[in-house]
Amino acid sequence: MPLSPDEARRFAELLEGQAEQLVDRWTQLVTASLRGRLSSAELRRQTADLQRGFQQAFGGGAVDLSHESAAELRAQLNELSSHRARQGFTATETAVSVYALKEAALEVLGDQSDAATLRDYVAFSTFVDHAALFTFDSYVRIRESIIADQAEQLLELSTPVVKLWEGVVAVPLVGTLDSARAQVVMERLLQTLVDTGSPYAIIDITGVPAVDTQVAQHILKTVVAARLMGADCIISGIRPQIAQTIVALGIEFGDIATKASLADALRYVISHNKRAGR
Repeated sequence: MPLSPDEARRFAELLEGQAEQLVDRWTQLVTASLRGRLSSAELRRQTADLQRGFQQAFGGGAVDLSHESAAELRAQLNELSSHRARQGFTATETAVSVYALKEAALEVLGDQSDAATLRDYVAFSTFVDHAALFTFDSYVRIRESIIADQAEQLLELSTPVVKLWEGVVAVPLVGTLDSARAQVVMERLLQTLVDTGSPYAIIDITGVPAVDTQVAQHILKTVVAARLMGADCIISGIRPQIAQTIVALGIEFGDIATKASLADALRYVISHNKRAGR
C-alpha cells in the first residue's frame, strides 16, 4: 500500500514533532540488535541522520523511495550500507537497523489507534520496508565489490615478480595456477621485463602442488610471451613427483631449460652470462 501525499506529509510532521523521542527509541532498538558492536553515540548520529532523511523525503511528498525528494534518503541508506559492509556487519543486521524505525514510530504514536492513523502507519511501514530492502541490496552490491577488490589484491600478492640478480627476475609460484592467475603472472612478468630490461626470467614452481596439462600450458604461454619480449625463461622447482607426472602426461617443454631448484636456475643463468661476457 503506497503512501499518499497527505499521508507522507502527516508522517513528516510526526517525524519532526517527535524527533528526539523517536531517535532515542530507534537508537535503543538498533543498539540491542547489534549487541553493542557500535557505540551508542555513533548509532545515535546515524539514526538522527536517517530520521532527517525520512522527514525530508516525506515533507517533499515522497510516496515511494524513487521519488525525487527521497534522493538524499537513498544516499544516506547507501552510505549506511557501505559503512556497515566495511565494518563486517551482515546484510540482515544492516537492514534491521532500518526496520527498527517502524517499531520506534509505533511506540511514539502511542494510543493514537483510530482507523486513519492505522492506515497511515500501514502505508508508512511499506515505505520503510522498501527502504530496508534498498539498504539490503546496496549492502550486497557493496560487499561483492569489496570481495572482488580483495580477491584481486590477493591475486597480485600471490604472484610477485622479484629481481634476483642484475638482469635476472623470478616468479615464485605458490598454489594452484588457474587461467585468471596465469594471466596476472604473464602481465606482471612482462611488465617487469620491460621495466628492468632483464634478459632472463626464472619461473619457479616449487610451491605448485601439482602440474597437469592445463598448468603446463599456462607456463608455456608465459614462456612464449617472455621470449617475444626478448627474455629467456628457465623453469625451476621440478621435483621428482612433478617430473614423473610431466613424463606420464607426455608434456613437452621443448628447448626450455628446466632445473630442480631456484638456486640451480640462478647458477645456470650466471654461467650463461659469463659465457656471453655480460
